[in-house]
Amino acid sequence: MRKRRPEETLLPRDEKGGGPPLLAGAEEGMSQAPEARPSPPSVYHERQRLELCAVHALNNVLQQRLFSQEAADEICKRLAPDSRLNPHRSLLGTGNYDVNVIMAALQGLGLAAVWWDRRRPLCQLALPKVLGLILNLPSPVSLGLLSLPLRRRHWVALRQVNGVYYNLDSKLRAPEALGDEDGVRAFLAAALAQGLCEVLLVVTKEVEEAGCWLNTS
Repeated sequence: MRKRRPEETLLPRDEKGGGPPLLAGAEEGMSQAPEARPSPPSVYHERQRLELCAVHALNNVLQQRLFSQEAADEICKRLAPDSRLNPHRSLLGTGNYDVNVIMAALQGLGLAAVWWDRRRPLCQLALPKVLGLILNLPSPVSLGLLSLPLRRRHWVALRQVNGVYYNLDSKLRAPEALGDEDGVRAFLAAALAQGLCEVLLVVTKEVEEAGCWLNTS
């Protein structure tokens, strides 16, 4: 069984839930004594490391560790093969990946990322058709305990697990429960009201092509 990284946490869910796998291959090949009860399903949550919030947001929204810094760097090379200074990541090699990397990563899994038009009312968002959401938010910069008057962009995942929506921000110590659809819409409304928030809907290709992530009735 793969050792869990320090930035990965698993929050227990209700035992009624099925939900996505904990980690890719984490449960394969494990045997249990006849009297042993299987551990309850969990909410997968990666904590922030370097400037890898895009990688954390991808893994958190997919509820398993599918992407690494190396995989994201490889996507950057494919997006700009002839560029000496890759425009899709930090020049320091610490991450800070842009939206093109996130969209390419999802496309490689047969998924799609759809921009949400902030001018639409959130009641038109068909949440049952959406696998998860990835937000791009302004985030304060700090140096130790000192807060600097600077803002950086930060990727944050939202995902429903076992009927409950969670804020899976990698800067949080643990997943933050948002509640039902009303709860996640309230969270989105507050984030969009800041004016500098962008929202990506993570959907299947079929949902993207049918446009059924949008409820116009």
